[in-house]
Amino acid sequence: GVYYSMEVFRGNFIVADAHHNRVLSVSREGDISILRDFGNIVPTGLDVSGNTIYMAQAGPIPHNPEDGKVVTFGPEGSGVTTLASGARLLVDVEFGRGRSLYALSQGVWNGVSEGSPALPNTGSLVGINDNGSFSIITDGLDRPTSMEIVKNTAYIVTLTGEIWTIDNVGSPPFGK
Repeated sequence: GVYYSMEVFRGNFIVADAHHNRVLSVSREGDISILRDFGNIVPTGLDVSGNTIYMAQAGPIPHNPEDGKVVTFGPEGSGVTTLASGARLLVDVEFGRGRSLYALSQGVWNGVSEGSPALPNTGSLVGINDNGSFSIITDGLDRPTSMEIVKNTAYIVTLTGEIWTIDNVGSPPFGK
């Protein structure tokens, strides 16, 4: 597989396997089990709140905007709920202040081969709206791969190894 991201969940770890379209549960002793299998959706970024897992989906090649989604699911037998869709090649999802949820789009896929990145400077940081859409917070990012949000600043790692900061990602009452 291609193990893309990891989060702590219920005393273990959950790991997104982007190649085999699944989320794994990994104990601290190294025992691995499949937590959730998916169709061809390419799971990438993860975040957790309580018993709910939030997952970014890049979507299958050619990574069309409608295939880029943020979904939620629970640990056992519950369904998968789409929170938002419409952003290309989503690679991460994170909570910000006030429980605002954000996703990171790598951008327009370069069309070379499976697993190849987006075109330079086509990525964006997007906010998730209550109506299931995304709002662009900032665009023109160069192939972002992951992020963390601390207070009201997004720290974004790029494919080239740079770390970018985007201040004031949230608007009032949670930002500034």
